[in-house]
Amino acid sequence: MNIRTGVLGASGYGGSELLRLLGAHPSFDLVAASGSTNAGEKVTSLNPALLPRYGEFKLCDSNPSNFKGLDLVFLALPHGLSLELAPILLEDFGVSHVVDLSADFRLKDKDLYKKWYGFEHNQEKWLKTAVYGLPEISREGVKDAQLVAVAGCYVTAAALCLAPLIQGNLIDKAGVIVNGASGVSGAGRKVDSRYLFASLNENYFSYGVSNHRHTPEMEQVIGAQILFTPHLLPINRGILTTCYARPSKEIAVTPEILSNVLLDFYKDEEFVGVVDFPPEIKSTLGSNYCQISATFDERTNYVMAFSVLDNLIKGAAGQAIQCANLVFGLKETLGLSALGIYP
Repeated sequence: MNIRTGVLGASGYGGSELLRLLGAHPSFDLVAASGSTNAGEKVTSLNPALLPRYGEFKLCDSNPSNFKGLDLVFLALPHGLSLELAPILLEDFGVSHVVDLSADFRLKDKDLYKKWYGFEHNQEKWLKTAVYGLPEISREGVKDAQLVAVAGCYVTAAALCLAPLIQGNLIDKAGVIVNGASGVSGAGRKVDSRYLFASLNENYFSYGVSNHRHTPEMEQVIGAQILFTPHLLPINRGILTTCYARPSKEIAVTPEILSNVLLDFYKDEEFVGVVDFPPEIKSTLGSNYCQISATFDERTNYVMAFSVLDNLIKGAAGQAIQCANLVFGLKETLGLSALGIYP
């Protein structure tokens, strides 16, 4: 199958990772990739590692006409830009399917966008039509989607370890605490004094305290009240999430019960693995894999759940391709690897 594919926003970290993965995909044929401020430049000027596959390939501008009639377009743009572009591509330029890596179509309540993202959502039709792109949670819907809203990286990490526990009635839905720590690539390719080497190296700090915009998405997907605090790690990529919740009053929770529920929930999944120890970021580096674990501390009466993933792959580009594989009826694992890089 030869699926004519485009990437809008290929100059960022997520877009660059998409190009890398698409370069090895047997069915998605990249024919156009944009980078507005870098239009006309070779892809390899921004990412020399892509040279073997994209030696002379040049970025175009973000005019939707450059993507007219394509079978598939990935949007790897800052939040707020896909809001207008996705409908234009689908309605006016004959694009068959759009897979959006931004948050513009993730939240089902349009009123939440003003509070958490600072813009009015004016595409109610497509907001209702869009399918949330976290295959392990919403696989069947993704298969029939024209517009896929790919899950956020922090949300993926939290949801994969917490959603089965909520659905299994093992933890209380109120007051769930999610502490996430991400590599600096999660902030995107931009110039900011906080991300300078001298500021970030040998440092570790929280941000977005009590108001991070991934919070309502987490609550929507997990089905619980979430207190989310993100942290920035002095590493390039990867997310480690540590979650705390009170056990259900209806079930006597033990570490074994927690593990068994997770094992049963993910028994047929290629990209989620349950381990019996807190996982490490390097365990999933360079892969589309997520490792999770859970245990119960009887002394403090807290359930603890952990997850790790590569924020640029299972948290972004890899997950987008996983969703696109489903949309086109391909094997879900096509072009993706569950094997990481170590050390």
